[in-house]
Amino acid sequence: MSGFTSDFMRILDERGFIHQCSDPQGLDALAKRGEVVGYIGFDCTAPSLHVGSLVQIMMLHWLQLSGNRAIALMGGGTTRVGDPSGRDESRKLLGIEDIDANKKSIAAVFSRFLDFTAPARPALMPDNAEWLTKMNYIDMLRDVGRHFSINRMLSMDSVKLRLDREQELSFIEFNYMILQSYDFVELARRYGTNLQLGGSDQWGNIVNGIDLGRRMGTHQLYALTTPLITTASGAKMGKTAAGAVWLNADMLSPYDYWQFWRNCDDGDVGRFLRLFTTLPLDEVARLVTLQGAELNEAKKRLATEATALLHGRDAAQQAETTARSTFEMGHAAAGLPTHHIERSELASGIGVLALFVRAGLAASNGEARRAITNGAVMVNDQRVSDDKAMINVSDLLVEGVIKLSMGKKRHVLVRPS
Repeated sequence: MSGFTSDFMRILDERGFIHQCSDPQGLDALAKRGEVVGYIGFDCTAPSLHVGSLVQIMMLHWLQLSGNRAIALMGGGTTRVGDPSGRDESRKLLGIEDIDANKKSIAAVFSRFLDFTAPARPALMPDNAEWLTKMNYIDMLRDVGRHFSINRMLSMDSVKLRLDREQELSFIEFNYMILQSYDFVELARRYGTNLQLGGSDQWGNIVNGIDLGRRMGTHQLYALTTPLITTASGAKMGKTAAGAVWLNADMLSPYDYWQFWRNCDDGDVGRFLRLFTTLPLDEVARLVTLQGAELNEAKKRLATEATALLHGRDAAQQAETTARSTFEMGHAAAGLPTHHIERSELASGIGVLALFVRAGLAASNGEARRAITNGAVMVNDQRVSDDKAMINVSDLLVEGVIKLSMGKKRHVLVRPS
């Protein structure tokens, strides 16, 4: 037993979310009274967040579900600067229009995990551009900057690692931690925020915010971070060989999202069920006891529950049905990702290598050729052995599509238009 008395801290502890906490007992007492107002900042660097951000979003979900207030802070202001954490080079500075477009795009995901219309303690989504863009530079230096020690800033991991590797760190990036710290103070003043959550790489920045709050006269502030989430193979969560696992459906289909979870390593099933689903822990315990082929049922449950949280139960069940039809029944299911091609182009024939590249199943002709050599390429469930083979209208199935497969788990339908 964890010893925590609040639902929020107990749930986070039992499910494996807690890495560091500035004052576990003090935060537990606040959470038990429903007085935690916690936030996480999300910069708008892309049109979608990826699955690496999901552990943070799930913490906000549990925070609200346990009777406290959750704030998803959009980084419309800080995105203009760029977070140097964990990077060897500066982020590309985006234009204001791009940042605004990205903000609108990623904001939609949060409605799946947070209730912004709840009658009591609804979730909030402010944008730090509301205050950061209005600050006078001289006032910023006098009121905020004077509380920061250059010596301490140089010791922060986000700065120190870059300098140790002799990589350039721009002055604008150096200021990022000041802006992030000030966000905590501003949110404390506006909304009574008292907790900042984040990944373990943000610990130093969050603690800076607590210190700034103390110096600027806020109420007591708290920090809580999650462990770095990696897969059993050691890979960073959110990236695959095929690219980022995006949360927006227009950047990654619900089917592909379902497949990401279905294809997880055996050693990750229990941990991912605890972190990325809301299944009761006794049900998780039952699922992780499954062995051999039965473990696949646990993986399917993980995939369906995680997909239902993000895309809705109907989309999750459709993805599961599509997968069963594709893998267990051998059909070219309609729910698979689709690549459209001009019928006239198909009539004249397309090389198998070029088609697999265009469909996104291979990064290059060379990769597709090697896959053919290894017996991993199939067209309409028939193995391809000739890398000079041509695909044309005669390959269309009765459904009017051509099914391309790379290995057992990656499939795309080619549909002429």
